[in-house]
Amino acid sequence: MPESPKTLTLPADAVPKRLDRILREAFPGVPPRALRDFIARGGAKDARGRTLAKGKLLGAGETIVLDNLPETSALAVLPEPDLPLAVVFEDDEIVALDKPSGMPVHPQRIGEKGTLLNALVARCPACAAIGPDPLFAAFLHRIDIATSGLVLAAKTPEAYEALRRQFRARTVEKTYLAWVEGTAEDGKSAATLTHRTRHPCRMRAVREGETLPRNELFSAESRWKVRERRGGRTLLEVTIFSGVTHQIRCHLAESGHPVAGDRLYGSHTPLPRHLLHAWRIRFRHPATGKETSLAAPPPAGFAPPVL
Repeated sequence: MPESPKTLTLPADAVPKRLDRILREAFPGVPPRALRDFIARGGAKDARGRTLAKGKLLGAGETIVLDNLPETSALAVLPEPDLPLAVVFEDDEIVALDKPSGMPVHPQRIGEKGTLLNALVARCPACAAIGPDPLFAAFLHRIDIATSGLVLAAKTPEAYEALRRQFRARTVEKTYLAWVEGTAEDGKSAATLTHRTRHPCRMRAVREGETLPRNELFSAESRWKVRERRGGRTLLEVTIFSGVTHQIRCHLAESGHPVAGDRLYGSHTPLPRHLLHAWRIRFRHPATGKETSLAAPPPAGFAPPVL
């Protein structure tokens, strides 16, 4: 039998706020992503049954009817023991995994399967309850679906918090291998990035003199050095301490050398994946404080065709 809709009545002295903000404050245990999906599918209505948009302003005494609002317990990621899981390192506090290209790090929707997190919680069920977002449990960072390589996760809440502090302080060093188009040289970029583009999944560098809201600006720095040149392309070792979406891909494209196979950022090489691999990570172990360095070699065939 379906559950009856819940109702949320705002206090008589409530200041008008957007629907999405009201729900975030009223249900802090439900991740923002799940609330956005709930609103987008029409789960929030007014007292007359009209669907409410996320930006709808609601105030004193108004009632919100919530149909099938997800409970935190319903957001837990489903374990999939049959999924491949390559473990690079594991102890009582952390686990480092080698993600294959083509696999998402975590689900985007409730019930989604086939991600690295589905495989992880099958191996380590306690990981499902670590961190504030059940759909992104235990992981300290993420890499793109087509990118292969290292992803670090915590196995205890204490390790999670200790590592989160390191990531926020930008003391975790992440090094990638990237085959790029053309003959590149050693270089770096500190270009501030923004999501404000015509393509919903693309980033770009902020132009000189451009004024954007602070919440649309993302500071990032990438440094790279040449490891090899072959067939009209260059293999770079790229080091970052920040973790902005598409940071390396965007910075390299802005330098005139997009990652080979990365058509979103200007590569014209028809490859089944872009040639970017999360190779090495350095951090302080959350239990011992010792500097720890882990590495995952690139997969077989991680090289572009000769031009």
